[in-house]
Amino acid sequence: MAKRQRVASEDGAAAKTTAKKKLQKLRKDEVADDGEDEEPVRNKKQQRNRKNVEKEEATSDSEEEQDQEDGEEQDQGEKETKVTFEELKVHEEIVKACKALGWSHATEIQREAIPHALEGRDVIGLAETGSGKTGAFSVPMLCRLLDQPTRRLFGIVLAPTRELAFQIHEVVQGLGTSIGVKSCCVVGGVDRVAQAIALAKKPHIVIGTPGRVVDHLENTKGFTLDSARVLVLDEADRMLSMDFEEEINSILQAMPPRGTRQTFLFSATMTSKVAKLQRASLDSPVKVEVSKSRYQTVKTLEQNYMLTPAQYKDTYLIFILNELAGQTAIIFVSTCHNATRLALMMRNLGIGATALHGQMHQTKRLGALNRFKSQGNNVLVATDVAARGLDIPSVDLVVNYDVPSNGKDYIHRVGRTARAGKAGRAVTLVTQYDVEVFQRIEAMLRKKLTAFPAQKDLVMVLNDQVSEAARQAVMQIREEEEGKGGKRRFHGKGRGGGGGGGGGGRGRGRGRGRSGR
Repeated sequence: MAKRQRVASEDGAAAKTTAKKKLQKLRKDEVADDGEDEEPVRNKKQQRNRKNVEKEEATSDSEEEQDQEDGEEQDQGEKETKVTFEELKVHEEIVKACKALGWSHATEIQREAIPHALEGRDVIGLAETGSGKTGAFSVPMLCRLLDQPTRRLFGIVLAPTRELAFQIHEVVQGLGTSIGVKSCCVVGGVDRVAQAIALAKKPHIVIGTPGRVVDHLENTKGFTLDSARVLVLDEADRMLSMDFEEEINSILQAMPPRGTRQTFLFSATMTSKVAKLQRASLDSPVKVEVSKSRYQTVKTLEQNYMLTPAQYKDTYLIFILNELAGQTAIIFVSTCHNATRLALMMRNLGIGATALHGQMHQTKRLGALNRFKSQGNNVLVATDVAARGLDIPSVDLVVNYDVPSNGKDYIHRVGRTARAGKAGRAVTLVTQYDVEVFQRIEAMLRKKLTAFPAQKDLVMVLNDQVSEAARQAVMQIREEEEGKGGKRRFHGKGRGGGGGGGGGGRGRGRGRGRSGR
């Protein structure tokens, strides 16, 4: 046992030293050679990632220094400015509902958007997930419903994903139940007949994904949008990137024309497609923007990296969770297989963990989210399906088990913590194969991250226990696959997909990892 730990420690130290030297060399080269890397890119995938990152950096370099200064002033302003919903002239009943949800003060996007919305203006809001944009459109929509009571459909809210639609529905219910507002949620993956019955009960607000809303317009008798006075397009950039343009156009044609309805369009970015949608759907809108820098993180976020030998990736992950025990955490991985494998491994170690990825059935995904939100499990292992749009409060820690391929994904991931002025931490595991991509992310952040404190001897004490838990997790996955008749398989070598001794960078761990996206 002692000999095995000594050998493992030596192997890990060698890989870690290699990664450290490589990171130091690349940082030195960046200063000496004006950002040109002397080391070759190792493979085609990394080369593509590098080209994408370089392209993003080139298009944003000229603006980022000023954006960063503006962002710092903006953060300071938000700390100093506290505005209540009463001061925004929100209806007293809605103010009480906001307080019941724990909303004592309006967020920046709410402060900027709600006054214009209460005046009846169309609004374009450029804001990231977690900025409070759901309240920015739901509060004025419900205020207008109080001013213009009706028993017919009043508002329609479109969202790109089922999870986001469910979360918006929860907020609308929380704000509207006390004043008698009826709402329903129509998304794919859920029984359509039950949704048709809910629509027949004449809800005031319908929240849904574009595809399922169009499905009901075409097939559910009596469901129309003729009476709708408010339209909300949430995360419009994401809906358009998911090829919902045709469905959105069908919904627009089914609604009263612009000028006779109020429209809210929220997006993280103003792409050409979003601009085209704006021209087609909004009437003389007011533009509200609260996030100017594409790669800006909040001041309350502590960001670390951890140089990690690829074959001991799992061990280093568990070390971090042990060091920060008791905190709620999201572990981001690049493959569905690793999400399942790591969640099982952690449960084998007595850590309450649940997986969330795109290959899970809708019911299981909602169950996983609910367990995490209720803190039945305090660790969520997720693919990037959870990086945007999920309303998960009070997350203390984000761990990038797999390094994201670009700065945009990094920002979306770490944005799950340090929200609404609270402190948070993000730790990125960097193997010897990830150094170049990681440094590009640092360059786009214009910030050198600090190392997470760790002594390799203390880390490697955990290795045998973690290795056994990882081995059992792989066996559990195989048994489940065999129980399903062997029809479902995770194919291909995945990053961090190694078995026994750790995550295994790109399948180089002890044993070959299999992963599915």
